[in-house]
Amino acid sequence: MARKLRIQYPGAIYHVMNRGDRRETIFGDDEDRERLLEILTEACQKTGWQVHAYCLMRNHFHLVLEKPQPNLVAG
Repeated sequence: MARKLRIQYPGAIYHVMNRGDRRETIFGDDEDRERLLEILTEACQKTGWQVHAYCLMRNHFHLVLEKPQPNLVAG
């Protein structure tokens, strides 16, 4: 069953998370984590997102981000 579509509006705050399949590792080392943060920084610069909090773990990550425009897919 597909996930329901996210409601998007200016100024919305989202809890975004991503997990490896079957809880498999997605970050092999600190360099992988640093690269994700670099990519996230680029996405924020392009979209105007503001990251309020993040947590990077071995097999998943969490982001709390605010969007000034309804553009979650753009990132």
